[in-house]
Amino acid sequence: MKTTLGILFLCCFTLSVNAQLLWKISGNGLKEPSYIMGTHHLAPLSIKDSIQGLQAALDQTQQVYGELKMSDMQNPAMAATMQKYITTDTDTTFKSLFTVAEYELINNCTKENLKFDIDMMPKIKPAFLSNNLMVILYMKHVGDFNPQEQMDTYFQTKAAESEKKVDGLETMNFQFDLLFNRSSLKRQAEVLLCMMNNIDNNIDLTKRLTSAYMMQDLNTMEKIANEEECGMTQQEKDNLIDNRNKNWADKLPEIMQTAPTFIAVGALHLVGKNGLLSLLKQQNYTVEPVK
Repeated sequence: MKTTLGILFLCCFTLSVNAQLLWKISGNGLKEPSYIMGTHHLAPLSIKDSIQGLQAALDQTQQVYGELKMSDMQNPAMAATMQKYITTDTDTTFKSLFTVAEYELINNCTKENLKFDIDMMPKIKPAFLSNNLMVILYMKHVGDFNPQEQMDTYFQTKAAESEKKVDGLETMNFQFDLLFNRSSLKRQAEVLLCMMNNIDNNIDLTKRLTSAYMMQDLNTMEKIANEEECGMTQQEKDNLIDNRNKNWADKLPEIMQTAPTFIAVGALHLVGKNGLLSLLKQQNYTVEPVK
């Protein structure tokens, strides 16, 4: 959820991106066009059948880049690496960050939905629960969502089956650090507690966000995301959104020069003054919706 929050639209994009997820990138020395696609981690895979030009874009490109190389998540060593990021190496325990009543509220919810008793992992970081509880709660309330059929994985799997290159704009270590280390434990506790106190609103927000995505309506997605009651600080927005967009925009020219590329990243990374569509245009690429 965090990567979808807090992005501001440019007025000039309001109509053009209102119902558009797939964009063509050409010009600025590219011999063949590349394509960039906005994804949403909680959307059913069936959305792909309603995106005009999607199959042609996949067929015409020679490599697929996502935020991550999804196959890296299957590496057995990654579980041990993640364990180091999601637990604290200080004397601070999870329980010490909350009052007794707050701890019981969180632990009861965790036991019910994640089948996990926090007492078994007393050094777990609050951000780990924040990032997992919302997905589980969403799955309980939306019947057609299958986490094993995510768009990002689908695109990369299809590319691998066609022996195309698959890679990521970031590493798992970078994302683990971003999610679990950039905010203090106190701040992580504040976000988790806020989420727990607003569960019904957050579930409703997530449902509406996904519904807007299924309508390919980025404008509405942005408005809904800004309703988030447990919103990010400016520094968190910079870390999770703007800085990453700029880093990706710096990498993409060399990647696209190498071969026509299909790029799949979170939908709301595309828009706004610091969004990828704007940043690519600033680099003199022609960026246009696929019709």
